[in-house]
Amino acid sequence: MDYVSALVPPVVMAVFFIGVIRVIVKTQSGAAKAKEDAAVDAALARAEAARQATPAKSEA
Repeated sequence: MDYVSALVPPVVMAVFFIGVIRVIVKTQSGAAKAKEDAAVDAALARAEAARQATPAKSEA
């Protein structure tokens, strides 16, 4: 029975690792990806608008 107690921790870790990988893969596509992309696009648009709204200072 020592072999069973030796194999349980690696098997449990492998199951949890596979679960984590599945969650990561699922959250990288679909509605979540579209929502994240929209948030990034909005933030970039705000940053660009703010950059263009500030007048450039000329050094003379």
